[in-house]
Amino acid sequence: MIKPFRGLRPKPALAGKVAAHPYDVVNREEAFAMARGNPYSFFHINKPEIDLDASVDAHDPRVYEKGAENLKRFIAEGTLVRDSEETFYVYKQVMGSHEQVGLVAVASVDAYDQGLIKKHEFTRPDKEDDRVAHMDTIGAQVGPVFLTYRAQSVIDGLIDSVTATSPDCDFVADDGTRHVFWVVKDASVSAAIQQAFDKVQCLYVADGHHRSAAASRVRQRRQSVNTQHTGDESYNWFLTVLFPDNQMQILDYNRVIADLNGLDAAAFVDKLKQNFSVRQVNNRDEAKPDAVHQFGLYLDNTWYRLTCREGLVVEGDPVRSLDVSVMQEAILSPLLGIEDQRRDKRIDFVGGIRGLGELEKRVNSGDWALAIALYPTSIQSLMAIADAGEVMPPKSTWFEPKLKSGLVSHVLD
Repeated sequence: MIKPFRGLRPKPALAGKVAAHPYDVVNREEAFAMARGNPYSFFHINKPEIDLDASVDAHDPRVYEKGAENLKRFIAEGTLVRDSEETFYVYKQVMGSHEQVGLVAVASVDAYDQGLIKKHEFTRPDKEDDRVAHMDTIGAQVGPVFLTYRAQSVIDGLIDSVTATSPDCDFVADDGTRHVFWVVKDASVSAAIQQAFDKVQCLYVADGHHRSAAASRVRQRRQSVNTQHTGDESYNWFLTVLFPDNQMQILDYNRVIADLNGLDAAAFVDKLKQNFSVRQVNNRDEAKPDAVHQFGLYLDNTWYRLTCREGLVVEGDPVRSLDVSVMQEAILSPLLGIEDQRRDKRIDFVGGIRGLGELEKRVNSGDWALAIALYPTSIQSLMAIADAGEVMPPKSTWFEPKLKSGLVSHVLD
């Protein structure tokens, strides 16, 4: 399902300047500000709209063409250099007390299409189209898909043997997260890693469903015009980082809602009491859920702790027992009239990395009426749902730390 590849990487001395946030965790204005004064920033490739006038739509063909132009310039100037041999890479991230170490490889599009690389989310056509256009126009995959697998002691030992050597680059990003990167230079270790992963029955997409789907579509597109297609072309593979499930860190993924659907605050809280034990608390720390089937609620400058009443949760159902499903069925749909979280403009999503203070800030601004804080979804739930061929409600998981873009790219020859 995976194999080594010829990575396109920054010179080690420039790695910290090149590495950038994933394209989808910052908006255009934030990317522009972060890249200001840094000609090496990978935002010039994965958010190339920052180099065009603000009047140019982010999905205009000129944006993708600018990304291709910038990628060629980075290569021509020697900022990015392609390895001469196929190899694996190892990528460690340290965020506070949390540490995770993953293998960088390319994964088989065939395995993805056949369901051996399992999904747990639906994709949005517009976001998928954007990634197809970006990937196909620039001729490279520059944002790795975050995969997980059930931890194996043999693989752990092989990865440890790599991290015991000197890294190729090691830097701390502006958010305090440390990023360490190794090229696997020992051919025997590479062969052993390949052999170990050949025994792994399936992989799971943790983050990067749109990039995975886009890679499949780009393969179809390129295969259809390649009369000499053999299956060995680089477009048959997509860029990934694989982490064992016992190292994954999932944070809460919270919601803000624009209005109370015609209810006043007192009436809304009263209706919640049908399905939840509702307790007013003094601050957001007390409201923060510390177990499944609990929710924090911020409304009218007041925090509440909600706990599901007995019988509300459909235990045994991997999807309906999720807190994001309980929230949908007991709050969003019946009380707030929000049936489709993907398309309803009355709801927005706030990653847990921003904390509950961000929820307070948004509601207090007057732009949003209500905030709901959730307990993080477990990696075990994610894999169980994927194994069952089911999908999670939208925005169920927020993984941290995020993978940097630019540390290695996969060129589509």
